[in-house]
Amino acid sequence: MGMKDTFDKAKKLAGQHSDKAEQGIDKAAEHAKQRTGGKYDEHIDKAGGSAGEYVRKQGEQDRER
Repeated sequence: MGMKDTFDKAKKLAGQHSDKAEQGIDKAAEHAKQRTGGKYDEHIDKAGGSAGEYVRKQGEQDRER
């Protein structure tokens, strides 16, 4: 299985389980904030928001199919 196949599989799973994926993103962001001592909170929030938005869109597309 190549990298593209792995990415495609991850996208499909994220779409099918977008609620759980978003919870995982939130948990990872909080962990990253703790580990960095708040130094990069703004960047972590932005990345987490972008990732969450992507997962939500994948979930919506999956439901439309």
